[in-house]
Amino acid sequence: MDDGWPFGWGVALPEMEPGLSPWPLVAVLVLLVMINVAANKALPGYYLFWALGGSVVVLMLGIMDGSTWRDLGMSPSTWLSGFMWGMATILLVFLIYAVGSTWKKTRSAFHDQNIAGLSKPRLFWQSMVELPIGTVLFEEIAFRAVLWSMLARRFGIINATIISSILFGLWHILPSLDLHLRHSAIGGVDAGGWWSRTVAIGGSVITTTIGGIVFCLLRIVSGSLLAPMGLHWATNGWGYLFARRVAAKNRKIAEE
Repeated sequence: MDDGWPFGWGVALPEMEPGLSPWPLVAVLVLLVMINVAANKALPGYYLFWALGGSVVVLMLGIMDGSTWRDLGMSPSTWLSGFMWGMATILLVFLIYAVGSTWKKTRSAFHDQNIAGLSKPRLFWQSMVELPIGTVLFEEIAFRAVLWSMLARRFGIINATIISSILFGLWHILPSLDLHLRHSAIGGVDAGGWWSRTVAIGGSVITTTIGGIVFCLLRIVSGSLLAPMGLHWATNGWGYLFARRVAAKNRKIAEE
């Protein structure tokens, strides 16, 4: 369905199609669970392989299910809209992080022990290669393109947004198991015990669920997957930069 939008671009929204088989949707969910376990626990060293391979397979499942490129937010006619929305969010997040990392009350939220210890080449690799090609590309294709389209065609736009966002939050349980050890603002709750781990995991699930909703809304208003991809990279990519900046500033303060 191609609805008009005040900004002059068409918004590509899938129509409900009663009677669709549940099995393609089940196949995507099973695949996501397998990739999550493989990338985080079983064979994490092959992260890019799982991300790139998973992107291709999940996209094939979406197309085989009947989703069009417009349903998936990948139609060339939406690229300009998605690019403009994406660039706007990248700039907005940069400004928010710049202020937050400078303000004393929020600066500790940017401290990440893993990022603080990265060399410059490794930091560049993670922020400019692993993050956009691995995390952002795969998660946006999986959750905001294929899964969202499949759910929207079966249960409607609102339900698709809610369900896919909750699943996106649950997707972050495994990656957040050691979050309390990396972030001083969280680890300070009880010095790395079970409570701080629970807080870290719960907080990660809640924040990424909310983030998933925002990503879905960007995909809806722009009609393009490029918009949530821009915001997704910005929230993580700028995070690397400002976490490094905060770590350097903390070291300088400690030396004085």
